[in-house]
Amino acid sequence: MQAALQTAAWSAGQARRTAQGAALAAAAAGGAALGAAFASEWWLGLVPCALCLWERWPYRVLIALGLLALLLRGRAARAALGAAALVALAGAGLGLVHVGVEQGWWPSPLPECAAPSLSGGSIAERLARMPAQPSKPCNEPALLIPGVPVSMAAMNLALSLALAGILAMSALRRPPAPNEATP
Repeated sequence: MQAALQTAAWSAGQARRTAQGAALAAAAAGGAALGAAFASEWWLGLVPCALCLWERWPYRVLIALGLLALLLRGRAARAALGAAALVALAGAGLGLVHVGVEQGWWPSPLPECAAPSLSGGSIAERLARMPAQPSKPCNEPALLIPGVPVSMAAMNLALSLALAGILAMSALRRPPAPNEATP
């Protein structure tokens, strides 16, 4: 009986450490993804398009949910991990939309991705309709690694799907009941 209780306590501790590891992974992956995006902007000179900027929001939320799950225990931590999994899945959806726009499968849903209409009206009216900063079209892939035809949107899609899977497995894993013994 003592061995079964020790095994159950060890398993419960292992499940808690797994949830903490997943929470830390969510926060770290979100921070790393945002860091890579900002570094590619600042140091590599890549200009983000409107969809790129939207794809950053799930990572911001992942950081917050990961840190929250680190502070919580039990069901509450698993609920935060479940929410983080859904956020990562939403990030994968944004990545899929962006990859589809880059590949020409569909037009961008954002009006900012289209070129501004500068026809008609006076020169002053045309200048007033021009954007303050030129933006990058959403259908031009941003390649982070020269010579490798994988866009940053495709990398975002892959990372978000992997994170969603890991976080979902961690959220669904429950600690064993105290009377459950594992050999």
